[in-house]
Amino acid sequence: QVKTIVTAHGFIERGKLDALVEKLSAEIPFVYLEDVRATVGLGDKLRGLFTYKKPLVARKSDDWAAILFTSGSEGVPKGVVLSHRNMLTNAAQAKARIDFGRKDLVFNVLPMFHSFGLTVGTVLPLVSGVRIFLYPSPLHYRTVPELIYGLNATIMFGTDTFLNGYARAANAYDFYSLRYILSGAEPVRESTRRVYLEKFGLRILEGYGVTETAPALALNTPMFNKFGTVGRLLPGMEARLEKVGGVDEGGRMFVKGPNVMLGYLRAENPGVLEPPEHGWHDTGDIVEIDKQGFITIKGRAKRFAKVGGEMVSLAAVEALAGELWPDHLSAVASVPDARKGERLIMFTQNPGATRSDFIAFARFRHASELMIPSDIVVMEKLPLLGTGKADLVAIGKLAMERAEATMRKPAVIA
Repeated sequence: QVKTIVTAHGFIERGKLDALVEKLSAEIPFVYLEDVRATVGLGDKLRGLFTYKKPLVARKSDDWAAILFTSGSEGVPKGVVLSHRNMLTNAAQAKARIDFGRKDLVFNVLPMFHSFGLTVGTVLPLVSGVRIFLYPSPLHYRTVPELIYGLNATIMFGTDTFLNGYARAANAYDFYSLRYILSGAEPVRESTRRVYLEKFGLRILEGYGVTETAPALALNTPMFNKFGTVGRLLPGMEARLEKVGGVDEGGRMFVKGPNVMLGYLRAENPGVLEPPEHGWHDTGDIVEIDKQGFITIKGRAKRFAKVGGEMVSLAAVEALAGELWPDHLSAVASVPDARKGERLIMFTQNPGATRSDFIAFARFRHASELMIPSDIVVMEKLPLLGTGKADLVAIGKLAMERAEATMRKPAVIA
């Protein structure tokens, strides 16, 4: 059903997508933004100036506005259909919690294919009359702080991984103009919070969202900020928790609200929209909500392992590794175990990582012995997704391969 693909030569080159483009070009025309820019003249600009208030095509609030794809970190990516209502509502929800205006400048390094970068980083400031500076790569750790300093940017969005990179490269004065740093997409480590507070005098406001909610669901604010949580639900949102076996506190969170997607598009059923049942979206996250409404994420429902009869959060194990080795990425997967049911294998980019160090740190933090991986594997580079997060599907495959290789080793008879 795709009629035209709009892209850029630079994107195709960096993504090494030439072979794919060559195959698709026979059926679908490609429009390259560099080529379009070269043809725009003074007359086009004047026409745009005089007609900018008149929409080219009339749209209804529930018409499809965008199709974004889930990261695929846990399986095959799904197309998420968002309406104009979804995206504009989410922008209004965030604006109701964060004070900003025309004097602000948003510095957005997050990619447009990510809902955080699209709705929060771009649509929100656009519909609010706030200036935006879009930068093409969040991985330029030295360049980004220099640009923020030079532009006097006041608001920055990022993930824990990217914020860590900027903190290492930035001068203590580079972020003097920033009023807000909002983080999402992955948990913010205590070490990241500490360095931003001590080096730059800034608090990171952690939020939470999923592509299916356009994306923001909850947010900490300057007035209501509780470390270790992702804040409180945004206005207009409802949540309910369903109990999960083996999890004593909290439950699996379902949400409902005007920013919840129209539905999924799946590869096995192309073109058919699957709306959320009765308007409720299953986030797949195990959370706990306190009396003040602050949400603590305990982990993905799929990312719990049953070790020795107890439910162990893989995210909690990764958080321990993040505290112990803050400058190195680590990821954990579970594999079947004949004795315990499941066991944990950790992959880390820290060349000096040892299991004995992890055991000592886990005991120091009074963590359960069940959270200690049976095996720690050092890798030069962990497989990553385009968002900078670990590719959990690839990590799981590596863990299974290692477990199978261990089982195939012949027994040593003394």
